[in-house]
Amino acid sequence: MMTSTGPAERRAGRPRDPGIDAAVLRATVKELESTGYQHLSLAVVAEQAGTTKPALYRRWPSKQQLVLDALSANLGELVTPLTECTLCDFVDGILIFLDAFHRMPPNVLAPLLADCDGDPELRAAFMRTLFDPPRAAVDRVITHALAQGDLRPDVDRSLVLDFLASFVYYRVLFQHESATMDEIESAVSVLLRGMATDFQRLLEIADVRRGNPAVHEHHMHLATAGA
Repeated sequence: MMTSTGPAERRAGRPRDPGIDAAVLRATVKELESTGYQHLSLAVVAEQAGTTKPALYRRWPSKQQLVLDALSANLGELVTPLTECTLCDFVDGILIFLDAFHRMPPNVLAPLLADCDGDPELRAAFMRTLFDPPRAAVDRVITHALAQGDLRPDVDRSLVLDFLASFVYYRVLFQHESATMDEIESAVSVLLRGMATDFQRLLEIADVRRGNPAVHEHHMHLATAGA
């Protein structure tokens, strides 16, 4: 599990019960899915987890820290698929971002960020816990594509990550909707057309790997649009 600030340091006395910790995190996610962040009741979480509200605060000093750890546990490990098809890998990279946010209950991210924003440590924990893992997964796609020689060596990695992430953030956080595969592939094609060493070759590899002529025609249209 990727941790954020982590539960509070254990005090002297009875050893911590990891089963209680796991039950609390599960109950927190369940309650977030039911009520959202702003109406999250720690008393209800404690009751569902079979513990008490004071016990929660002994483990997590604040509501924000508890929610960050619960979302981190729910996020799980983000696996980056790496193939010889760079276009496919970048599409999968956006899907990793989308999947990460789809694993989070609705009506949580924006108010949680606002609640963490006034505390530099909490804001850093928010970014480290919820935003950095999908960015790191996509960064591995960029590293792989560079190693294959599919991207220009002067590519600005941080800018590419921001481009891909902003596409997802705008959809999820502001429009509250996902994206179709056509839209994702269009975004990736626009990006790769500007930084690939041989964009046409990437389209051909994607066509062969997917075995779908319609995909090739769609990408050919994207490649020649505006030319």
